[in-house]
Amino acid sequence: MNADFIEALNQLEKERGISSAVLLEAIEAALISAYKRNFSSAQNVRVEIDRDSGEMRVFARKTVVEQPTDHRLEISIEAAEEIDAKYRLGDVVELEVTPREFGRIAAQTAKQVVTQRIREAERGIIYSAYADLEEDIISGMIARQDGRYYYVDLDRTEGLLPITEIIPNEQLHLGDRIKAFITRVEKTTKGPQIILSRIHSGLLRRLLEMEVPEIYDGVVEVKSVAREAGSRSKVAVFSRNSDVDPVGACVGPKGMRIQTIVTELKGEKIDVIEWGNDPALYVASSLSPAKVIDVEIIEADKMARVTVPDNQLSLAIGKEGQNARLAAKLTGWKIDIKSESQSGRSTPAFAQLDQDVLFQD
Repeated sequence: MNADFIEALNQLEKERGISSAVLLEAIEAALISAYKRNFSSAQNVRVEIDRDSGEMRVFARKTVVEQPTDHRLEISIEAAEEIDAKYRLGDVVELEVTPREFGRIAAQTAKQVVTQRIREAERGIIYSAYADLEEDIISGMIARQDGRYYYVDLDRTEGLLPITEIIPNEQLHLGDRIKAFITRVEKTTKGPQIILSRIHSGLLRRLLEMEVPEIYDGVVEVKSVAREAGSRSKVAVFSRNSDVDPVGACVGPKGMRIQTIVTELKGEKIDVIEWGNDPALYVASSLSPAKVIDVEIIEADKMARVTVPDNQLSLAIGKEGQNARLAAKLTGWKIDIKSESQSGRSTPAFAQLDQDVLFQD
């Protein structure tokens, strides 16, 4: 090692942000192991690298005793005093034992340590960059696939898209570019692991922010999202500006904004409704596209009893109860739906279906 090596470490610190002092300490620790391994030494040794010249020296550390039993670890008081009269029993004497041929081993060890620390630092930088993007949307390309995951090329690293997190009936192929939601970023021994999803409700929320300037600017707020990926979603929006129609802003001219999102989500239907403080009106709106005659709010049970026209009952409930289920998830209210002709009966319309009729998030 020489001054050029020290200069290279200093340059590495400037370019990669890896402390040269930390690197030198790591190299010194690695050289101790290398010395003992290559020279069959059980000595207690210390390695020192000069921070200016790069000169490396190995010192054997021996404890001063009256009568040594292991000359690799101990030195007699007489021998210690010959080195320096100041030494006393229990002191530690350092004797230089740098082998002539140790330079090659030292250079190889230093290279390994520096390479490993660079790799660790890069992993740390990548982790920090993607950790900041957790619960955000990201674009990537399908690079490969196995039985559990699609591996998505994110430029600086790969993301993992579990097969269970793709939109039902979605066909993904190698080379396809997709948008996905980052559900979590984890540290592993092999680097950061970025878990993606195409079915998370956060994906729809972020897509709306990308396509609707009023949401991005904060004029329109997404209050709630309920999603059954690949089939139907409901979004409740609110405008902070009375002159801005929140539903119209999301739908866009001729439906262009919402259609862009529908296309990205492979034809998923999206109902956009206006959020409101009045729970009755909010629940009624959430059952769109069905028309609602009346909503009775039962605060104590967080329940809404809804009456709809006879010909709207199946539409309000939806296929396999989907419309009512999404409305309940969106609003946070249990929803009990009856047709107009049933409204005088005590038996709710959902009694004919599965007991999942009272949907709640």
